[in-house]
Amino acid sequence: MPLCHYLLVYNVRDSRLVTLEDFQTDSRRATEAYAEKEREYLKRDDHEDFEIVLVGADSLDTIKVTHSRYFEDDLELVPFS
Repeated sequence: MPLCHYLLVYNVRDSRLVTLEDFQTDSRRATEAYAEKEREYLKRDDHEDFEIVLVGADSLDTIKVTHSRYFEDDLELVPFS
């Protein structure tokens, strides 16, 4: 299964996922978007309240398990086995 790329912006102060972008297997576009998002948030006065994370996995379901803290707001998002 190919590696899919997901860009997450997480508000640490509010403990909530702000955005989730799915780049499928386009690693170049994903890394460019990650760099742009980093530049965008560094300009903000509250930039320390945010985590910008680019992760890769076989599926979004895997990311929801391996990076579950980003999805705690919505228990329905986290798959249970």
